Order: sequence, then structure tokens, then C-alpha cells
Amino acid sequence: MNDTLLQFIILAPPLLLALTLHEFAHGYVAFRLGDPTAQGAGRLTLNPLKHLDPLGTIAFFIFHIGWAKPVPVNPVYFKNPQKDMLWVALAGPATNLVLALVSALMVKTVWLLAQILPYSVLGESILVPLNHTLIASVWINLVLCIFNFLPIPPLDGSRILTGILPNGLARSYASIERYGFILLIILAVSGILSKMIMPLITFANSLLLS
Repeated sequence: MNDTLLQFIILAPPLLLALTLHEFAHGYVAFRLGDPTAQGAGRLTLNPLKHLDPLGTIAFFIFHIGWAKPVPVNPVYFKNPQKDMLWVALAGPATNLVLALVSALMVKTVWLLAQILPYSVLGESILVPLNHTLIASVWINLVLCIFNFLPIPPLDGSRILTGILPNGLARSYASIERYGFILLIILAVSGILSKMIMPLITFANSLLLS
């Protein structure tokens, strides 16, 4: 089988799940806090096609950092917009962290099953691909978690920081959001972004799979 096709088969399921649950978590928490915007836009769903950003998905396979279409959130519906946005923002990367932990636990379960079950071609044809997919899931979810925790607008980390800062500083910080995407592109192209987050991702990945 072609290596590129094999990589796609291994990466696609965990990537779709990670991106979908990340965005669903944002929308669900916003909904629970009183904002019906995501539901009205048809984004309060586990259908991955509603959340995928084609460019962000392609970027993940090429640069190993990607994104989905942001779930629309309207803070006007919140009782405490600054603090409630913090919880909405936190929901996405926190969900990816949980998925990384669950995937790592499942990797260890598969390893255990491989040790105790008698060898069979059928068993190997199921357990080996499943193991590769779960290992990929750990990595993908750690990437999405750590990348989105960066305090650079419009990433989730910036909204979390805005929710913590005093009102005056929060407004000043939020005002730089229009430059955030440009900054992310510069950091990515220059290689600085990779140097910032890859050591932490690699460390967390080895810690979970050790």
C-alpha cells in the first residue's frame, strides 16, 4: 500500500474525532451557558463535515498543525461574558487532553491484549492498525491541545487569558486579535512555532505512552 494512503488511513479517523469533539465542546459549553448560536448554526453536532475546514485539515497532513471551522459564539447571551468565554475556550483543548489520555490508556490495553491473546493473522490484522491509530490519536490530540493553549489570538489560549486578566487589560489584549492570524503564520513559516510547542508535545507524548 502507498505510504501516503496508509498515513491517511491511520491519521484520518483520530483527526476527524479530535477536531469534531474540540468544536462540539466549545458549542456545547456555550449552549449550557445560555448561548444558542452554535445550535442555530447547526454546529452543535458530532457530524465532522459540519466542523471541518478544508485548508486546516490539509495543513495538518502537511505541517502537522491544523484547525477546524470555529464554532460561532455570541458572548451577549452570557451572564458574565468575560468569565463564561474562558470556560467556552477551555472546553476545546481540555477535550483534546481527555482524548489523548483515553487514547493512551487504550494503547496500553491493546499492548496487553497482544501479549495475552494467542497469535493469529486476524488478530494481528486488527490490533496492529488499531494500535497505530490510537498512537496517532495521542499525538494529534496533544498537538491540538497544546497548540490551542497558546495565548495568541484567536487561539483558545488567548480567550482563556482574557478571562483571567482584569477588565482593562483584557480589552487591550483582545484588541490585538486582528493581528493574531498574521502572527501565527509568521511563527509557523519561520519555524518558531514548531520550536515553541514540539518539545512539550514530544515530552507529553512520551510520558503518556511510556
